[in-house]
Amino acid sequence: MTTFVDRVELHVAAGNGGHGCASVHREKFKPLGGPDGGNGGRGGDVILVVDQSVTTLLEYHHSPHRKATNGQPGAGDNRSGKDGQDLVLTVPDGTVVLDKKGNVLADLVGQGTTFIASQGGRGGLGNAALASARRKAPGFALLGEPGEARDIVLELKTVADVALVGYPSAGKSSLISVLSAAKPKIADYPFTTLVPNLGVVTAGSTVYTIADVPGLIPGASQGRGLGLEFLRHVERCSVLVHVLDTATLESERDPVTDLDVIEEELKQYGGLEDRPRIVVLNKIDIPDGQDLADMIRPDLEERGYRVFEVSAVARTGLKELSFALAGIVAEARAAKPKEEATRIVIRPKAVDDAGFTVTYDEHEEVYRVRGEKPERWVRQTDFNNDEAVGYLADRLNRLGVEDELMKAGARAGDGVAIGSEDNAVVFDWEPTMMAGAEMLGRRGEDHRLEAPRPAAQRRRDKQAERDDAQREYDEFDPF
Repeated sequence: MTTFVDRVELHVAAGNGGHGCASVHREKFKPLGGPDGGNGGRGGDVILVVDQSVTTLLEYHHSPHRKATNGQPGAGDNRSGKDGQDLVLTVPDGTVVLDKKGNVLADLVGQGTTFIASQGGRGGLGNAALASARRKAPGFALLGEPGEARDIVLELKTVADVALVGYPSAGKSSLISVLSAAKPKIADYPFTTLVPNLGVVTAGSTVYTIADVPGLIPGASQGRGLGLEFLRHVERCSVLVHVLDTATLESERDPVTDLDVIEEELKQYGGLEDRPRIVVLNKIDIPDGQDLADMIRPDLEERGYRVFEVSAVARTGLKELSFALAGIVAEARAAKPKEEATRIVIRPKAVDDAGFTVTYDEHEEVYRVRGEKPERWVRQTDFNNDEAVGYLADRLNRLGVEDELMKAGARAGDGVAIGSEDNAVVFDWEPTMMAGAEMLGRRGEDHRLEAPRPAAQRRRDKQAERDDAQREYDEFDPF
């Protein structure tokens, strides 16, 4: 049964925003008290949070589909809908978030670090929020926006100061067990370690973490064996420790050749050239192991490596190794720049940026309008309500969409699509839409909500209507 997972594909969906409410206030002796529809609630976000007590992505391997709750719709009497509850997903320290194309979206390091993986939809405005001096009684409300849905990839890169690398059965697990309190599985056959083991070491006043990286064999950087899965776990380390087996029983292998092979795999993987290296000659408690260590040590030191002879079984040479690693880790920490406060990067839009584009799609034979505002307005529109459609027409006209369509060569009857190819609203364009108010009347103006006119004024208006009707009849009568 799988107990360690360091890479998963996660399908996250934020909550939808609640719809706004179209309502008119009513009470005794005041049946038409004005619009009082409340706004819809915001949809919940999907948020990733680093929790250092979590060490694996196993939970998301079994349950890769996650969704936040929706916002509630608004109600009458100016009652706003309840916001959807955010869905918080805990991830291990060192988790990298990528999109399906491999682009890095976030690198989550440090307890409590958060990233909004999926944004909840906005709640729709109720007709009370849409009312104005010109639009006193809107008979519509805006719909809530759908929550963002996306597929992301989570990769775990172990956060460790020291990484132990070497052939299977070189003694990495044994070494980490005696340097720290970690209790990895240990045996004398290849690939005993199937997951990175992490331990905490205290050397004087320095406390550092140490991890053994399993599965490095020739071809690991190209996917052979388990190496490619776990090479990412050495990326964050401050120092690489080559653990060489001086008591290998394989005639075609020797410690120096093992070192060259592992170095070549690290070179092929890339990005680790600047890390300091230490060589540990392990298993010197075996007579042949000590002899081989004495033989190859001068060659390794000539190459510039610091060499330590240890025995994980006899526990010799461990103190010197531990303090040497602590010194390198302390230097690396001191050399790192101090973490700066979170910076807000402001990218102002160009002066001539209209916020949308109009292009002609020859394949679909439509003029396609793309932009954050027009696409959001379309999502908020209830197309079963003529007044809401007219309101959308007015908004698009004020934004300048009508003018840009004319400049692009659109003519009456041409198809216009607002949105992407797979999710667009398509309609036949009529230039008269630039005067949406003329199409549907003066939307939102209800004479019943206006102040009462004096009786004399009402009589004069009534007489004027009769005179106009008589004049039209006289002009029409051919006799």
